[in-house]
Amino acid sequence: MAGFSRTSLASLLPFAFGAFAMLSSPSSRAADEIQNSNTTQASPVPASLRSVSQQQLDAAASDQSSWLHSNGSYAETRYAPASQINTKNVAKLKPAFIFQTAVMESMETAPIVSNGVMFLTTSYNHVYAIDAVTGKEFWHYKHKMGPVTTFCCGPNNRGVAIAGDRLFMGTLDAKLVALDAKNGNVLWSSQIADPEDGYSETMAPVVVDGKVLIGTNGGEYGIRGFVKAYDANSGQLLWTFYTIPDTGSEGVWAEKDAVGRNMKRDIAAEKKVLADKGGDFYKTLGGGVWMAPAVDRATHTVYFVVGNPSPDLFGAIRPGDNLYTDSLVAVDLDTGKYKWHYQYIAHDVWDLDAVSPPVLIDVKDENGRTIPGIIHGGKTGFVYVHDRRDGHLIRVSEAMIPQEDVWTLPTPTGARMLPGANGGVEWSPMAFSPKTRMAYAANLHQPMTYQVEEAAYPGGKIWLGGAFKVIPSEQQWGRLVAVNVDTGKIAWGYKTDQPLIGGVLATAGGLVFNGEGNGLFRAFDAASGRKLWEFQCGAGVNAPAVSYMVNGKQYIAVAAGGNTQLDYKRGNSVLVFALP
Repeated sequence: MAGFSRTSLASLLPFAFGAFAMLSSPSSRAADEIQNSNTTQASPVPASLRSVSQQQLDAAASDQSSWLHSNGSYAETRYAPASQINTKNVAKLKPAFIFQTAVMESMETAPIVSNGVMFLTTSYNHVYAIDAVTGKEFWHYKHKMGPVTTFCCGPNNRGVAIAGDRLFMGTLDAKLVALDAKNGNVLWSSQIADPEDGYSETMAPVVVDGKVLIGTNGGEYGIRGFVKAYDANSGQLLWTFYTIPDTGSEGVWAEKDAVGRNMKRDIAAEKKVLADKGGDFYKTLGGGVWMAPAVDRATHTVYFVVGNPSPDLFGAIRPGDNLYTDSLVAVDLDTGKYKWHYQYIAHDVWDLDAVSPPVLIDVKDENGRTIPGIIHGGKTGFVYVHDRRDGHLIRVSEAMIPQEDVWTLPTPTGARMLPGANGGVEWSPMAFSPKTRMAYAANLHQPMTYQVEEAAYPGGKIWLGGAFKVIPSEQQWGRLVAVNVDTGKIAWGYKTDQPLIGGVLATAGGLVFNGEGNGLFRAFDAASGRKLWEFQCGAGVNAPAVSYMVNGKQYIAVAAGGNTQLDYKRGNSVLVFALP
């Protein structure tokens, strides 16, 4: 996901490199060994907060009152079934309350709402429990960071997962913590990986059948990516799937990308490097998993996308397709065993990794039959539509952003190519409406040049093997796009002044919500793309919105904290809207 340019890297340095001391935390600690002094109790959580069952998590897609997954459901459609706020009355939407956190830094959180209580996170791993109607604070947890934090693209956190009476959060120092939802006290903490080697956590985990699923960041630091499953009760590791296999990462030596375009690889040279130096580079080949996986409950399958290889731009020392980077991957929920994968870009030297979370929906196949499908919005600027059963690609959408000089190889002096390293669809989760049969994707257009330079593995430090640089003389902009998943045709597009990053929400009220870095939070007609409402939030709205209902009233909540990656105006607020 790297996606920062050399010009913006300086702004990341205070966050990207912590004090480099060895971590000594045990793999898992019992509750009585953990100090909870970092939790502040403001007022008691109401008795209405109840334990969240697996049945409720399974039925979340049809639950109007709650928002129990970061992306709405295990299918990750980001579709809210409530329709009280709709195309006819959304123009009357007003702030119900604004909750200000203690952290003035980028916010990418998708709040969880259960029984009228909202759980939200901030950068640097703060968690708040507040009243979802009034904004009254119940408790505030501040994670005690370890001595080492090494991370890319800002100190972000994208939310907690909830199950039973517990919340689960990944941390910048590569831990997974379980909190008591009623008081914010730590129940257990497990060390996922070593931050000194470049590992960190910003994604929202997923809890299913007593397992907490979480991937890892670090593709810019020479890590070996993975998805892990932990026991929700004890924090013990259950299984690990490595996104970089021990053997076979060279793949099939693909010459073309998923769209059929030649990637201009010198495969003969790559094979010679592999023969001369061997294949132990798999240990530092990258492949981070940035966003929450989707889960098919019927087939017990976990689906996720994998990020870029390491080093990002210098591909000469990592010959082959570099599996499973830049891929959509399916594994068994119970064992983590591989089922299938589909690679969008082999041997990526442009940092166009797969990062926006996959979405499980039924789709039309090549013969017009309705089948179980899975879609992904790429940094390449396409929406890919797959057969969920075996991963084969059914269709690719029309291009959502400009495609120019595609797969021009990076050079020592810098070569221009579009899309730039930020996308397309960055980490921003898409939304899907079953009413319109459209996927809604937040895109960005940022022309860049790609510069390559030889770079040996630096041992857990930033490892780009070059730079991608924004071209100051060229216009940057964003585009919210609606794609018909059954045809791949673009139904409408709304161009924005700034590149879009943060995610989309669709609702049964016929609406699509999306925010911008300039502080504007907007509602659109899902069918036509007509702008129906906007509100100036005072800081960048670079997080995905959520919907919930309390006492028969629908609310829309979104974080406005700006964005480190694109350097949008910082803030510290979650804004909640409702009809008068």
